[in-house]
Amino acid sequence: MQIITTDIEDVQIIEPQVFKDERGYFLETFHLGRFKSAGLPHVFVQDNWSFSVKNTLRGLHFQATRPQAKLVQVISGEIFDVAVDIRHTSPTFGRWVSAHLTEHNKRQVFIPAGFAHGFCVLSDSAHVVYKCSDFYDRNDEGGILWSDPATGIDWPTADPIVSAKDDRLPILSDIPPEKLYNPVKAP
Repeated sequence: MQIITTDIEDVQIIEPQVFKDERGYFLETFHLGRFKSAGLPHVFVQDNWSFSVKNTLRGLHFQATRPQAKLVQVISGEIFDVAVDIRHTSPTFGRWVSAHLTEHNKRQVFIPAGFAHGFCVLSDSAHVVYKCSDFYDRNDEGGILWSDPATGIDWPTADPIVSAKDDRLPILSDIPPEKLYNPVKAP
């Protein structure tokens, strides 16, 4: 497993070791010991699978009090994956990083808690799987408008397919800091 740093240190691209032969290939998509050794000590509690057609844009989503670290991977197709720092005390607050994830490069992106996440499908369709470090909570969900000019994300499509819900999300500057990243402390 190789770790590739991004412009935001906490978001990392992971290249798993792929074992190929005449039958096909094998790879480990998650190994707790290796992740801990690489400084990614997260236990994941929920797996999600998303299927989307070309030009679909999902995001930018987060949970404020039960933030989720995510490990994102494409098993079919290609996406432009984005993480936006929403930790209001971070020196990279409001900045974004992206990664191209494909079924061929088998890369994963690790997004720690405190980031909004979204992606755009570049291929005819894509199957995206991702692990989450906390359970989805409908009452805690939040989001940032995908086209917020302040984040300046350079999405690779001029006319994305966006849900009505995602198209009504607020811009980052309209969200109070306590509604962005405010993890509940365990008793």
